[in-house]
Amino acid sequence: MAVKPIKLSFEGAFGAKLSARLDLPTGPVRAYALFAHCFTCSKDLTAARKIAQSLTMQGIGVLRFDFTGLGGSGGDFASTNFTSNLDDLRRAADFLRHEFAAPSLLIGHSLGGAAVLAVADSVPEAKAIATIGAPADIEHVTHNFADYLDDIERDGQAEVSLGGRPFVIKQQFVDDLRAHDVETSVGKLHKALLVMHAPMDQTVGIDNASRIFAAAKHPKSFVSLDSADHLLRDPDDAAYAADVISAWAKRYITTDEPAGDDNDIPDGAVVVRETGLGKFQSMVLAGHHRMLADEPESVGGFDSGPSPYDLLAAALGSCTVMTIRMYADLKQIPVDGIRVEVRHDKIHASDCMECGAEFAQKSGKIDRFERIITLHGDFTDDIREKLIVIANKCPVHRTLEAKSIIVTRDERSG
Repeated sequence: MAVKPIKLSFEGAFGAKLSARLDLPTGPVRAYALFAHCFTCSKDLTAARKIAQSLTMQGIGVLRFDFTGLGGSGGDFASTNFTSNLDDLRRAADFLRHEFAAPSLLIGHSLGGAAVLAVADSVPEAKAIATIGAPADIEHVTHNFADYLDDIERDGQAEVSLGGRPFVIKQQFVDDLRAHDVETSVGKLHKALLVMHAPMDQTVGIDNASRIFAAAKHPKSFVSLDSADHLLRDPDDAAYAADVISAWAKRYITTDEPAGDDNDIPDGAVVVRETGLGKFQSMVLAGHHRMLADEPESVGGFDSGPSPYDLLAAALGSCTVMTIRMYADLKQIPVDGIRVEVRHDKIHASDCMECGAEFAQKSGKIDRFERIITLHGDFTDDIREKLIVIANKCPVHRTLEAKSIIVTRDERSG
């Protein structure tokens, strides 16, 4: 499973802060990908999210960001052009390279597809490029505001409506588009290319895919997106594109499990290590299972995983469910479903109404776990009460109520 995207930012072409999100897998990051969104879109488009989620399942971290003046990024969109978009994209690759690792995979949607094709040579670590609905002719973008071209040429700029939102387009934007040749860039790629396009795309015609594919050298692949629209608004279409890119990319980018201590965890041990991201984020390794632990954003974390006390509550809740299930199955009690909600608080000992005499004599605060058990099934109240009693025999319950010994030693001490 993927973790919650981490909010990041870096400096764009014009010095503005660009808003970015980094999607990471719960296990080791085997490679990184960089995603470029469509014209006037944002990093949070359904297609971008689905692709990021699918790639994280393969151990690939994905950085997606908003170009200057779009989405959550700063700067003035009216001052941008395709050249500045390319610079934003190169800076995103540099950011990944310096802070994490250079991207092995570049993915672009629509104009973002043309952008990744244009910058591919300046990202030498990128081994594979995937495009979705990309134009073979950059000037094709002007079709989005064709009715305003005369006004732009006459007045130097015009306010146009794109996707129901107003944007100022300047003459320099139009002139800059004419200076780029996508097909020439494709012919110089020398990287694996996946071209994805919908035959019925009404925004960027399928002939664009044919031109890009013809200009490319092998290895190259084409996948039809069938009835999908240009923006992949249908979540199923976005998920399909994501799964195809994920499967295709395996062949070309490094996905070998990294060597190291993470692959040599003793039986019965749980290893927790820092990820190097943020203030608190840690990787939890138990056998072949991987997950993140973190703290909420309110205390300086990324909120990318459960907090330590969340994990403790999860241990109590999961142990309770398993204990009740084992007993119900043994006694052939028709329990159809078990749900356990666990809440943790630190309260003053004197405020604990349920605590026994041992706690009544204590000063200061104590840990209080409240466990709410919901049992579904057709059985008597007596049986229900017995199941609740059995819940108290959960091993984690007993551990929390007993006094445990924690022995700490420095690894160097042997």
